[in-house]
Amino acid sequence: MRGREGNDVNADNQPVLPNRQVPYSEAFKTFIAQQWAPYATTAAEPNPAAVWTGARRAAVVAQFPDDRLVIPAGGYKVRSNDCDYRFRPHSAFAHLTGLGEDFEPDAALVLEGERATLYFHERVARTDPEFYSSAEYGEMWVGARPSLAEMADLTGLEVRDSSELKARLAESVSGRLRVVPSVDPSLQRLVDALRGPDSEADKAFEVALSELRLTKDAFEIAELGRACAATKAGFDAVIAALPEAVANGRGERWVEGVFGLHARHLGNGLGYDTIAAGGEHACTLHWIRNNGPLNDGDLLLLDAGVEVESLYTADITRTLPVSGHFTPAQRQVYQAVLDAQSAGIAAARPGAKFADVHAAATRVVAEKLAQWGILPVAVEQTLSQDGGEFRRWMVHGTSHHLGIDVHDCAQARRELYRGGELKPGMVITVEPGIYLKSTDLLVPEALRGIGVRIEDDILITEDGCRVLSADFPKTPDDVEAWMAEVQRG
Repeated sequence: MRGREGNDVNADNQPVLPNRQVPYSEAFKTFIAQQWAPYATTAAEPNPAAVWTGARRAAVVAQFPDDRLVIPAGGYKVRSNDCDYRFRPHSAFAHLTGLGEDFEPDAALVLEGERATLYFHERVARTDPEFYSSAEYGEMWVGARPSLAEMADLTGLEVRDSSELKARLAESVSGRLRVVPSVDPSLQRLVDALRGPDSEADKAFEVALSELRLTKDAFEIAELGRACAATKAGFDAVIAALPEAVANGRGERWVEGVFGLHARHLGNGLGYDTIAAGGEHACTLHWIRNNGPLNDGDLLLLDAGVEVESLYTADITRTLPVSGHFTPAQRQVYQAVLDAQSAGIAAARPGAKFADVHAAATRVVAEKLAQWGILPVAVEQTLSQDGGEFRRWMVHGTSHHLGIDVHDCAQARRELYRGGELKPGMVITVEPGIYLKSTDLLVPEALRGIGVRIEDDILITEDGCRVLSADFPKTPDDVEAWMAEVQRG
């Protein structure tokens, strides 16, 4: 069990100190509470997202008007022993409260009709042992926590201390009590103890929250644009650092580090683990080991995105010639992928099916593979349900929804996601690729070891689409000119 100070306690409720913790003397406990300046009393600036979250919550409640809905933020996750990963709130919690960055471990939003209440662990007095001893909540450990009033100012919500949550949930409700599953195990146990397990209700709630994000509001679209702009700055920095990456060895790590620096400086951090794949590694779809060299003459496939403070992330891929110039074989494959992407973007329009984007891009991929004499069957055969041979060289899908998660809306029903219709306000990626492994004997020798992916973030508009990442050069000539300009300084 856990005591309030974060320590194990014995049967007599006496603390059992971990190996690394030094006991606190009574003299220290008296002294530490003395002579602190008072906390600021000015109102906190409202979170910009708070203007938009009321409508989002109302849309959820409209689907479950008689139910009490619990959306946990989640808690810390252990990295090793007593070291945790940096906290990131659950996406549904962030979406409905507007709280991003690392707000707010162990909090929960409760919706019941028009009433929305945020429960979180409020700031304690400096006379409380938590102030100096708690590695989870203590001001000496993690900084000053907000008060209830400050959190209310920030979110525009009714705010209560988390100690009141159990009593609130125990109150009778005309409908069902639902909680987002697999987010906060202790809160899940509490809800199940009060109502009994109800996985069907919880799953339906999780799906609804995911589907709510299929269409973005104006704030979300602006944040995604901001994430793309920050990501462009990160790509520029990588291009500028490529000579160092080649010279210093382990160039993939150098690229990863340079982009990570800018992601953390310009936003909240990385939206996902950076893929910095040089040479043959570009043929491995999720190469995040990033431990290889970068050599002149190789391609660098850089798949990276900055997550801004609101947690919205870009997801961009460019394949760059390390030397600054494509070889004829690299240019051949790159142009094929660019043609496929152009076809996919042209198909991304309101009224089209989500799957139409993939179909348009992969048709071009299959046609190019046929022209190179690689495909063992005709184009129409490989694109049929009984075919699929082209997937040896492009095994992944062309698109996914993008937003507060890099693979957003993942719990949505298949008929609304892969089988769904594109609508204004949806944001998707378009990211075809061709990956020709050096060990693939079906591939012409001149093309072996070349991997190319090109990815942009696309907003569906009323009359077509808009490329949110349009500032990233894309044609082979433009990529070479971009690299030359950046490296000239």
